Amino acid sequence: MEQDEATTEPGETSVGGPLEGVRVVEMGQLIAGPFCGQVLGDLGAEVIKIEEPRTGDPMRQWGQARVEGDSLWWSVLGRNKKSVALDLRDERGQELARQLIATADIVIENFRPGSLEKWGLNYDTLGADNPGLIMVRVSGFGQTGPYATRPGYGSIGEAMGGLRHVVGDPAQPPARVGISIGDSLAGMFAALGALAALHERTRSGRGQVVDASIYESVLGVMEALVPDWTVGGVQRERTGAILPKIAPSNVYPTADGQWVIVAANQDTVFRRLAQAMGEPGLADQERFSTHAARGELQAELDEIVARFTLRHTAQELIDLLNEHAVPVGKTFRVADMLVDPQFQARESIVEVERPDQGSIHMQNAFPRLSRTDSRIRWTGPTLGRHTDEVLQQAGVAADRLPGLREDGVIR
Repeated sequence: MEQDEATTEPGETSVGGPLEGVRVVEMGQLIAGPFCGQVLGDLGAEVIKIEEPRTGDPMRQWGQARVEGDSLWWSVLGRNKKSVALDLRDERGQELARQLIATADIVIENFRPGSLEKWGLNYDTLGADNPGLIMVRVSGFGQTGPYATRPGYGSIGEAMGGLRHVVGDPAQPPARVGISIGDSLAGMFAALGALAALHERTRSGRGQVVDASIYESVLGVMEALVPDWTVGGVQRERTGAILPKIAPSNVYPTADGQWVIVAANQDTVFRRLAQAMGEPGLADQERFSTHAARGELQAELDEIVARFTLRHTAQELIDLLNEHAVPVGKTFRVADMLVDPQFQARESIVEVERPDQGSIHMQNAFPRLSRTDSRIRWTGPTLGRHTDEVLQQAGVAADRLPGLREDGVIR
């Protein structure tokens, strides 16, 4: 479904999101810092992305699919942002960045710790001109500690945070989730920290530094991993598609060769599943009557459920289990999402126009707000497209810095 407002260009009047009026300068690259900027931009903030003038953010080239040489991933990660081309390794680019950041509420960076200090863009310097500035610093290991200066990609953070060890088949080496989940988690925690600091500023009038590390962001979602070990002596391991002792809750085969998730481990839900299976007596058997008992016989119970699911196509199974209020769902691919009525009703995927490049489908902005909703205003822009506009609106004195056009510091 086409989202008409998505084509709104910077500077045009439109209904604002909850962060309308908040100015963000994003100096990061790749995924973690820019994902924080994407989240804030989706919520209505003005996000000004500073990019290296010659190549821009490497994400412009990353990803499996391209159209006319452009990364489709960039269309998503760069959405709702204005691109300003400045060379932060050049003194004149640094001066322009300082002037621009002096007008901002939030600045995001995810360079290796120490880089901003080397460029004269450290928090003390920037905060002297802008005491209310919130600096969001995203890195592999945080700004302190013995690993702070190490390069840290999302994959390393996922490993150190405990995620990689528990993902995959127990008979195989540690696996990865099929997306850059460590980077995205760090970006989300960074955005959460930025909003918390923004709220605190309404009381104190002062800014502060938000220090978000990838490995701690992963660690933060690892449930009871730590006390399971330190108190219970239990080390979580790879368990494939199941969680140990949680049954039945697995991916099951269907008659038409598809895979469906059935989650019926709660006592009342398992009783409803047994009814749907035509075997109500299963729930009355002592060995299957409680959550703990079913957990002890997980493999046997999964075989019983699989024999049942194989008698139905995926859609037949979904219809039947929904009639009995048993949680069920097909493992979707994008083709499934595009035709699913739930996705369509909520516009979970929208079609957005790209200037001079036709339209593109992408996931919508989340979460949804009832009055000042998040939304996609435009897709990832071309490199440096908004340089003149942004510097002029911010009152940055680019015209008093000679040679900018000639030497590529800004374009």
